[in-house]
Amino acid sequence: MPPSDTQHREQFVHPTAQHAKKKGPSPFMIEPIKAFYIFLIANFISALYAPIQDCDETFNYWEPTHYLSHGYGLQTWEYSPDYAIRSWFYVGLHAIVGNFRRLLPQSTKLAEFYFIRYALAFICSLCQVLLFRVVSFTLNPRIGLFFLMITVMSPGNFHASTAYLPSSFAMYTSLLGAAAFMNWRGGLKTSWGIWWFAVGGILGWPFASALCAPFLLEEGIFTVLAMLQDRERFYESLLRISRGVIAALLLVVGDTAINTFFYKKIEVVSWNIVKYNIFSSTGGPNLYGTEPWTFYFRNLAINFNIWFVLALLSLPLFLIQKAVSTKHYGFQSGIRTIVFLSPFYMWLGIFSIQPHKEERFMYPMYPFIALNAALGFHIILSAFGNSDPKTLVGKIPARLKLLVVMGVVLLSFDLGLARVIGIITGYSATMKIYQPLGAGVFGKQGLGGRGDHVCYGKEWYRFPSSYFLPLDMRAKFIRSEFRGLLPGEFSEAGTGFGFWSGTWLPTKGMNDRNEEDMGKYVDIRQCSFLVDTQYPEHHDPLPPNEPDYIADEENWDIVKCEPFLDAASTHLLARVLWVPDWSFVPEKFRRKWGRHCLLQRKI
Repeated sequence: MPPSDTQHREQFVHPTAQHAKKKGPSPFMIEPIKAFYIFLIANFISALYAPIQDCDETFNYWEPTHYLSHGYGLQTWEYSPDYAIRSWFYVGLHAIVGNFRRLLPQSTKLAEFYFIRYALAFICSLCQVLLFRVVSFTLNPRIGLFFLMITVMSPGNFHASTAYLPSSFAMYTSLLGAAAFMNWRGGLKTSWGIWWFAVGGILGWPFASALCAPFLLEEGIFTVLAMLQDRERFYESLLRISRGVIAALLLVVGDTAINTFFYKKIEVVSWNIVKYNIFSSTGGPNLYGTEPWTFYFRNLAINFNIWFVLALLSLPLFLIQKAVSTKHYGFQSGIRTIVFLSPFYMWLGIFSIQPHKEERFMYPMYPFIALNAALGFHIILSAFGNSDPKTLVGKIPARLKLLVVMGVVLLSFDLGLARVIGIITGYSATMKIYQPLGAGVFGKQGLGGRGDHVCYGKEWYRFPSSYFLPLDMRAKFIRSEFRGLLPGEFSEAGTGFGFWSGTWLPTKGMNDRNEEDMGKYVDIRQCSFLVDTQYPEHHDPLPPNEPDYIADEENWDIVKCEPFLDAASTHLLARVLWVPDWSFVPEKFRRKWGRHCLLQRKI
């Protein structure tokens, strides 16, 4: 009996995609479920221990989520209906996850916080294993193994995998979009590729959609060739692109409808973000600082160590391999591999020339760093593993080669681990000092009373979110030497039709020029608790608005203090990596410490 049309479709492989055909078993092949568990363990470690590195995560995402779930929270100017450059659709999805935890026993606000992080770890792992699977059977199982290894060993993944940021969300969708574009088994999946990159751009960060440009260029080339050779294939290509574009437009409509509900006026948030960042007349993102073009090179070298170097070398290595190799693996001109390698170079180039730079802007590209580095490492090992005794490499004993390779891998692992341990031990104090208030404890246990004010001066940007403040305690700001715009508070007025009136009521004291608003401060006498950091190594006179509150024993009692890295007094090596405080380590290279404290006003 001849195969049915359905069977033909299931077995379809694009005629130029010989690399997409099934290969024989490989000793490097890892079952996807096992790979998933490895990704999940790494990401769960991040969920449990990663400190919040960017105050944008707290104020622009955790606080609005807290507002949706608990009716109060801090509001940045981005959520003012006058500007509307943040999507309530994206925030609302996380609020739903957090509220699910409230249905379970022993629910606390801190439990909601970590439940959302665990969900992000699970979703990230699922996205990672899908790209791992496609890389393994599309390119080579060994490249897939290296992709897994580089991802879980890198401090970059520790930061990005569970960060509640649109750039992390865009990283998830980049993993899915790349997997769809790369996977030609069963037919081209252009529609799915466009869809996933569109999801990342519309619900997350609009600029992340640019990562699909090399894949769309490849599809466009095939479309033009199909038009010249086969009209039917041409129409199929147009149909694939059209489906993806239509799905993306429908998502824009859905996102606009949800944001219209919250802002009470029609807002296309993704366009508002682009308009502010590119066409703003008030200074745009450059108001928040600029960095030299080398910023991302230094940052990625820290977060990916030797793998970043290999990622940079991947395209030259591939071109050299194609030029000198006499073997052919069905890549024809190698265009497909160049397409796979291109997003990394494109993204790094575009953002390196932008004046305003932040580490999180690189998150959507992290999967491509791992992919490029994995391919580069594979090419080097293929050449290094040459056993032809006529060549110089072939004369090196196999055991020595293995020792060198294992040395490189272990060096990378050690560097990555030292970086992660350094981050955890150096900066986790900001999430530990609230335990005496009863944070994370079910029921009314802990210091303070309902509605007490927990105040922040110079440490305002280290506030981990209202999820750490039980009993409806409110975060407040006292004036420090900072002269930019601090967050306000969502209105809690129960007025008008609909829920969450704070999302649409007019705001006061908000601007997009980062200009200070005095209405954001309270008198220190209104503070029941205060968070401050003390640095014993600093001997310069303190600014008038930033006294040493910890030393003010007349007015404040120390509730809890945790060690906090004094980055300004610590050597560069000890800032970048964990350096143990052992006696034989020279004093110059030891880490210097301050203390991050929760204080209570004396009665």
